[in-house]
Amino acid sequence: MTKLKHIAAAVSLALLVGGCSQAPESQQAPSAADTASQAPVAQADSAVAQTESEKANQLFEDIFMENVMRSPMYQSYLGIKDDQDKWDDISEARAQENLALQKEQLARVMAIDVDKLDEQTSLSWQLMKQQLERQINDFKWRHYNYPVNQMFGMHSSIPSLLINQHRISEVADAEAYISRLNGLPALFSQLVENLNLRIEKGIVAPRFVYPYVISDSQNIITGAPFDDGEPSTLLADFSKKVNALEIDDAQKQALLADAEKALVESVKPAYENLIAAVQNIAEQADDKDGAWKFPEGETFYNNALARTTTTDLTAEEIHQIGLNEVARIHDEMREIMRKVGYEGTLQEFFVFMRNNEQFIYAANDEGRSRYLSEATALIDNMKTRLDELFITKPKADLIVKAVEPFREKSAGKAFYQQPSMDGSRPGTYYANLYDMASMPTYQMEALAYHEGVPGHHMQIAIAQELEGIPKFRKFGRYTAYTEGWGLYSEFVPKEIGLYQDPYSDFGRLAMELWRACRLVVDTGIHAMKWTREEGIDYYVSNTPNAEADAVKMVERHIVMPSQATAYKIGMLKILELREKAKTALGDAFDIREFHDVVLANGPVPLNVLEQFVDDYINANKA
Repeated sequence: MTKLKHIAAAVSLALLVGGCSQAPESQQAPSAADTASQAPVAQADSAVAQTESEKANQLFEDIFMENVMRSPMYQSYLGIKDDQDKWDDISEARAQENLALQKEQLARVMAIDVDKLDEQTSLSWQLMKQQLERQINDFKWRHYNYPVNQMFGMHSSIPSLLINQHRISEVADAEAYISRLNGLPALFSQLVENLNLRIEKGIVAPRFVYPYVISDSQNIITGAPFDDGEPSTLLADFSKKVNALEIDDAQKQALLADAEKALVESVKPAYENLIAAVQNIAEQADDKDGAWKFPEGETFYNNALARTTTTDLTAEEIHQIGLNEVARIHDEMREIMRKVGYEGTLQEFFVFMRNNEQFIYAANDEGRSRYLSEATALIDNMKTRLDELFITKPKADLIVKAVEPFREKSAGKAFYQQPSMDGSRPGTYYANLYDMASMPTYQMEALAYHEGVPGHHMQIAIAQELEGIPKFRKFGRYTAYTEGWGLYSEFVPKEIGLYQDPYSDFGRLAMELWRACRLVVDTGIHAMKWTREEGIDYYVSNTPNAEADAVKMVERHIVMPSQATAYKIGMLKILELREKAKTALGDAFDIREFHDVVLANGPVPLNVLEQFVDDYINANKA
């Protein structure tokens, strides 16, 4: 692994959003001569430095675990069972407690003597300080979101967590599952209070959101024991897990009876009350889509862009970058049109690709099974090529699954779920096969690389498995870094000879084009007052994707301001830094070392990543 030099020298300045990535002269790393002259002092201080670094790293672990242990749900995502019979406290009182804790944690971080930290710990200190400062500063925006929507929310994340994260390997786990079912009325009561708080502040999701939330909620309380149909989603999950236990039938039947009672007496009324509350809110909703409609909406959105991209790019600048990238990718697509002998305009080619049945598998069990099988094969093939691109590789396995029926209608096109902290649960690439026309085979290859390898699974699993860095960095997220890597990972396989089918290469470009359009549409909706319909029209006119894709994407923009800008901004920065390193190092440039520089320190802001690359260049030049 490439050793990064002088990380701490400029990281403080680099961490400032939009700040210069180079330190002023007074902060530059010392010369070799200076370092040699100071060696005796450094040796004398080594014991002190080690002690302070150990103290700091223990503090980072303490803070991370303090936060984890306040969230039973996050514990389940990490594979920790301590509080698996409970749900999170999402009350306003708890939010105030969290703020007080963050201020107290920041005070403990500030008490560390930074001058006595080693390089890696100094970086961790800067990242922890920045994280806490941002959480404290962003507390004023805590209600500027939609707690239930078509993309995420307690109504769908609760069953998803029970199904995918709540393992049942013994009777106590099953009892904890039942306790969670019985705990839903209290949790959903807090959720409704949170929704009402937002109404008071004028933060109400547009009208289109509510049918999705109501439908997904009704799906959970459909089937046995709620009615005479097939077992409901949760009963089927619980039954399957309990029946796999090596216990006697009487115990199994008792557990199943308790679960059915909890479903009828707790889960059903909890969801019915939530549905009623959502129906009431829907009557107050309008069709205004952008964050500009919020109190201080422009300030909120600009802050969201800064947090998402870890840059100081303005909405106008991001919009223009998107327009430029759309034009460039359109030109590359015209080259592929010529290669496959298509005569017509690019927009006509989009219609041809969108409606051609040869690129769409049947919307039945056989077609969906074929898609999952071929996506798995693409990932398995890519695994055999990783040594060409990477030094560090993940230990955790990766599986491919279809999105579960209860949430497939509203869920995104594809997404990745990280492995458990202990490695007992693999990483998962979820493909949404509800609408097979939205999952054309020509995009299958790029999608598998993005969500699987060398994409999210490589980046996230490697981060979790890193040694010598605190957990808050292993499990942290900087959206531009994470999604920038995912989009970059769609491109890299082409450089080693994959995407042999020109239609598949067109699919790669189509997915990159989609992310370029996101820059245009996200800023259009939230800063320029575009309507939902204008956003949909932009996607349909400029991409080959199905209109259903455009609808889902625009609706995602609306409920997640700024999030979708991360992909292209992050990818462009990684490519820019790679080109910078290649130009500086010439024949000494090694793509595997560059990827280690990007991945082997966990997720970081883009300007800190630039400092890593600069240090890598300087070290290899020397």
